Amino acid sequence: MAIEPYRRLLRLPGVRTLLLVGLLARIPSTATGMALTLHVAEQGMGRMGLGYALAGLVTAVSTIGMAVGSPLSGRFVDRYGLRPVLLVTTIAQALFWSTAWAMPYWLLAVAAAVAGLLALPVFSAVRQSLAAMVPVEQRRVAFSIDSMFVELSYMTGPALSVAGIIALGSTWTFALIAVGLTGAGVGLLLLDPPVRSAEELRQPQAKVSRRTWFTPGFFALLGTTMAATFVLTATELSLVATMNTAGAEAWVGLAIGIWCVYSLVGGFVYGMLPRGFSPLVLIAGMGLLTVPVGLLAGDWRLLVLALLPAGLLCAPSLSSTVDVLSRWVPAGARGEAMGFHGTALLIGGAASAPIAGAIIDGVGPPWAFLVAGLVGVGMVALALPFWRRRPQDALATPDQPTEPSTTEPDQPPVANLTT
Repeated sequence: MAIEPYRRLLRLPGVRTLLLVGLLARIPSTATGMALTLHVAEQGMGRMGLGYALAGLVTAVSTIGMAVGSPLSGRFVDRYGLRPVLLVTTIAQALFWSTAWAMPYWLLAVAAAVAGLLALPVFSAVRQSLAAMVPVEQRRVAFSIDSMFVELSYMTGPALSVAGIIALGSTWTFALIAVGLTGAGVGLLLLDPPVRSAEELRQPQAKVSRRTWFTPGFFALLGTTMAATFVLTATELSLVATMNTAGAEAWVGLAIGIWCVYSLVGGFVYGMLPRGFSPLVLIAGMGLLTVPVGLLAGDWRLLVLALLPAGLLCAPSLSSTVDVLSRWVPAGARGEAMGFHGTALLIGGAASAPIAGAIIDGVGPPWAFLVAGLVGVGMVALALPFWRRRPQDALATPDQPTEPSTTEPDQPPVANLTT
């Protein structure tokens, strides 16, 4: 049956529970950015009413904190295990979100940066544990379903945050986020999923030098990851701007929901394929298919339909980057590598927002689709020459070398186009 890969995956011990806990744990994490923005920008019910410029500053410093903290927390997981990191970050999130509503602006900005630095590593921890719990041949399926669950959390968390701020005000919404993040941390602490497989634990635990895996190829992988979130963030902003220009603000939620469904369907189908594809292929394809979308910006309904081809590649593009990372990086450094992956996701989205916004304000939303797609393709093209200089495959053994170089330096092997 077509869904047999998913059935075999969910029969593995602990995987079903980890995926469910990960889904529930990510929802409060995805609600934080919107809650901070609305708390600072809007007026009334405990909100500051300072405008979106100052709100953007708070979310920016929080994002910078998360970008710096993500690989650091991953490195601590590699050294000391998951539980100590979860304990510290859970306490930090509980303290911040239970008191942030009462902080004056500048104290809130500083505290938000510290809270970002000590963000709960739920995204990277779930992926690292999946890599440890799932056999190599099933990881693509595991990361595909994980990417679908991430999509669901982003469909739920920000919406709940907006509803909470409007209906309950900042104080109660922040308190609920504090409860949610604390529950997420406690749930992961109680579950205590492994970060290394039984086979990896049996191997000698030698210290892994960063030089063995942080190679030009790994840096190229991070670049393609940034390209993916650049395209996705710019597409979302352009879609919203197009609908606002057309006077269809009431349908924005529906349009974004349909776009997310495209991604869910694409991730589900990708997990059932007998063989995956390189992130280079998937992300370049997503970029190319985004380029002409703006031609249909005159009718937002046609625009949403035009997003279908690129939308189907959203979840597969992101899951493929995690799959490749889990194969390239040795188990002893997987947490830090997953942290760098999370940082790349943040940087891509953070860089995309002001660029797309400037294009939308200057020449209109249709051009933002074009630029987003071209930038995505361009970043993949920049990564391509470095792709062969990847880390030695972490799954190889001394008796099983990874791939002899039988091609010309300027011609990547065809085998690298699949995973």
